[in-house]
Amino acid sequence: MTSKTPQQEVSAAEEHAEFMQRMQADLIDSYDEELEMEIDDRAFDETGRGVFSAEQRTQRRAYFKELFRLQGELVKLQDWVVATKHKAVIIFEGRDAAGKGGVIKRITQRLNPRVCRVAALPAPNDRERTQWYFQRYISHLPAGGEIVLFDRSWYNRAGVERVMGFCSDDEYEEFFRSVPEFEKMLVRAGIQVIKYWFSITDEEQHTRFLGRIHDPLKQWKLSPMDLESRRRWEDYTKVKETMMERTHIEEAPWWVVQAVDKKKARLNCMAHLLAQMPYHEVEHAPVTLPPRERHEDYARQPVPPEMVVPEIY
Repeated sequence: MTSKTPQQEVSAAEEHAEFMQRMQADLIDSYDEELEMEIDDRAFDETGRGVFSAEQRTQRRAYFKELFRLQGELVKLQDWVVATKHKAVIIFEGRDAAGKGGVIKRITQRLNPRVCRVAALPAPNDRERTQWYFQRYISHLPAGGEIVLFDRSWYNRAGVERVMGFCSDDEYEEFFRSVPEFEKMLVRAGIQVIKYWFSITDEEQHTRFLGRIHDPLKQWKLSPMDLESRRRWEDYTKVKETMMERTHIEEAPWWVVQAVDKKKARLNCMAHLLAQMPYHEVEHAPVTLPPRERHEDYARQPVPPEMVVPEIY
């Protein structure tokens, strides 16, 4: 075994340092994904300087620190779900602009979409309207080792369908007769059912709707149904109260997330979700990256210039 020359040792050290810098840059880039989701153009003045106060900057640092910690715990939860073949359904309900989508994004951001997936069903088509009401949701239920997050769920019947007159009185009553038994069946089949309601005030919804109206990046979030829900605030309050009274069961209770403060709501929901499952860190065998095979008869072919995306940035 020959020893390295001083020059070789210096070169190896430089290569290692460069490699570690690339690894750190990749890690920071992954965290920047979250920062990109949070930074709003209006957080800066016309000179490009940030307009956050020192206290706000401190609060934001604390938020991101805790968010990344909770996302790390969610990765551990994911490993445990896969290892134990656990099955979980997590339902997110609440008024329009209550922040359901925001917390779903943070939960799923660093998880494997094959393990933790989102079901956000559109309005039923003509065929689905003639099916058993729960039928179109069943195909989205989890198998062993999966978590499914429902961004709105079968509780549409108890909310928007009731308020907007999309279901009859008989269908509405049948829903309340059926849903407790349906959810008990899921639990007996080994599917954990967790239900969250995101609660905001009248004033906060008004503010968020105005923000969507004036922000071109968010206008797509406003549908005619959303605007109508604003007018019918009290109707939605009444049906929400009825829904919780008639579907808050021991096997699948409702949990209310106070969501006026979006960031606190995300952290509180994620921490509560983690507490609902007896997960633990799953040990993995050490991963060893195999050496790349190289063959003398292989030559990489150049990419035709016309196929290359222009580098304008």
